[in-house]
Amino acid sequence: MKAPVNQVTLQDVITGTAAPPPCDVSLGMTLQHAGDGLAHMTWQPGGAMINGNGVVMGGFTSAAADVAVAYAVASVIHRSDRFGSIQLDTVFHRPVSAEEVQVHASVKRTGRTIAYVTADLFQQDKLCASASSTVSLQRG
Repeated sequence: MKAPVNQVTLQDVITGTAAPPPCDVSLGMTLQHAGDGLAHMTWQPGGAMINGNGVVMGGFTSAAADVAVAYAVASVIHRSDRFGSIQLDTVFHRPVSAEEVQVHASVKRTGRTIAYVTADLFQQDKLCASASSTVSLQRG
């Protein structure tokens, strides 16, 4: 599936020529750096993400990992290529509170149609969650 010619890509966000997509903004994600298969982001979970136990719901934590994975993949593919997560596994090591989280994603391996990526989420220098993602690549 090809994007319309004028569609903004994550590569545009990485180079600073476009604003991030609405999902990044809604989630509270901010790109710090992406390149060479790495992405570093900060995530500020909002109060609406807090569950009945007073911590961030795990689905939001997984979503934050997925966003960072996307930027890591975007940093190693061509602008005309498309991609999407086909599997995302998240391991929760400790609860996430409504404080800033550092999210680091790394492309481990790419093939012709699949990329394997990991993401780690840290809060106050402690590992909160780890995710591994299998990403489908559609070469443009």
